[in-house]
Amino acid sequence: MKRILCLFLTLCLMLPVFAAAETAVTDTAPTGTAVSRGRVVVLATGGTIAGVGEAGKTAGYKPGSLTAEQLLAAVPELEQVADIEAVQVCNVNSDDITAEVWLTLAHTVNEMAKDPGVTGFVITHGTDTLEETAYFLNLTVKTDKPVVITGSMRPSTSISADGPMNLYQAVCVAASPEAVGQGVLAVFSDRIYSARSVTKTSTYHVTAISAGEMGAIGVVRDGAVYLYETPGKKHTTETEFDVEGLTSLPRVSILYFAVDADPALLRFAAEHSDGLVIAGAGAGEFSEAYIAVIGELSIPVVVSSRIDDGVITRDNLLCEGTIAADNLSPQKAAILLRLALTKGAGAEELARMFLEY
Repeated sequence: MKRILCLFLTLCLMLPVFAAAETAVTDTAPTGTAVSRGRVVVLATGGTIAGVGEAGKTAGYKPGSLTAEQLLAAVPELEQVADIEAVQVCNVNSDDITAEVWLTLAHTVNEMAKDPGVTGFVITHGTDTLEETAYFLNLTVKTDKPVVITGSMRPSTSISADGPMNLYQAVCVAASPEAVGQGVLAVFSDRIYSARSVTKTSTYHVTAISAGEMGAIGVVRDGAVYLYETPGKKHTTETEFDVEGLTSLPRVSILYFAVDADPALLRFAAEHSDGLVIAGAGAGEFSEAYIAVIGELSIPVVVSSRIDDGVITRDNLLCEGTIAADNLSPQKAAILLRLALTKGAGAEELARMFLEY
């Protein structure tokens, strides 16, 4: 009996130790960074994530049907991550996104970021032009607070809709201190991508948003954010682009080179544009007929590649005075050129910008 009593007393004395040990393990076990509560602003623009169609089907839906509030109501778990503020910027298919929408997003983020109570931002967006909006904001928002863009490949009414999980994970990243100072990020299907490298690689797969050869820079697991790489190019607060007073952007046209591409299109585009981007074959190459016309043009011409993993250097350039796009896709090269033209950049300045950004 005495032995049992002694054992009971010993266990009672050890309970606080066990509790402390359990707390210590709980506090130190995660290797990722769990989110901390703050206020995340969700800026909704429409797209498939807000799409509605025939129950169960993935095609034939109408993008931009649900409001920001409806999107948030479908993910009640967000209340455990952060206080959420919803802003409906527009509600369109992402193919109808315009420079004016870009500028509205940048102005809104820059203004709301001044509020110390705001932790970060999430932008819901259609996937077709998600990469373009991400890169534009990466060059124009002026805050270290996380700005995260996401969307979905399946409408809200389909079987296994991917929007709710992508939205949840995007908010987790926007609320995480890990994402501070990392530039604009894209979150899709558990992975985190930098705005400069993110791209769409499929017309149907739920992992359609990726970064090609560049790869993801982090992952999200059960609300914890794991970042393994940081963007190396200048972004957000480090850039020279100020869109504060802008209501429009210079017009840039993209021409896709192929066999028998008509060089007359170059002259037509030049008459209606402030700059051109050529999606060249291979390492930014094109025909002798193209070379002859490009030599006549008086507007900036940036040479990119129609290849997904194309890298253009100065040594690849076929025409004097043209600018190498580095590894920017034609659509992202056009964005950088449009912003550069707002500063009146000449050829040498453009060459520098395409290396820095």
